[in-house]
Amino acid sequence: MSSTAYFAEIHPEPLLRRVVLWSGVLLVAAGVLVILILPAPIWARLTMSVGWLAVAAHDLRLICRGWDDCEKLRFASDGSIAVLGADQQWHPGEWISGGVLLQRLGWIRLRNHNGVVFGELLRGDARVNPHWRRLQVIWRHVGATI
Repeated sequence: MSSTAYFAEIHPEPLLRRVVLWSGVLLVAAGVLVILILPAPIWARLTMSVGWLAVAAHDLRLICRGWDDCEKLRFASDGSIAVLGADQQWHPGEWISGGVLLQRLGWIRLRNHNGVVFGELLRGDARVNPHWRRLQVIWRHVGATI
């Protein structure tokens, strides 16, 4: 007996990606300010600031690399994820712990087929978007096991 596939297709929003990127930049700047006011020698504060900037830039670059290869996300009822890449082909993805899905907002962490771990800030309304409702149902079943 065949059954209808149950999945949710979500389009990441460019505005939410900019929010994530700019909040990351602002938090990196705040971290540098905190490091610079520490009671330590100037050479130590500068070294820590450079290290903080290097780590943060690397992390932000990884997030952007993940976004560059993610046009759309497909969450299946069995817990699998497919990512529509820039090449317009569906590639397998993987859930990563640390995500949360609320009624209208969610943060999902993923690993794409290239091994890049990134996060997507998502939003939706279950009353308007059936795919958002399906994602919430799938999350209730799969999200707790991640």
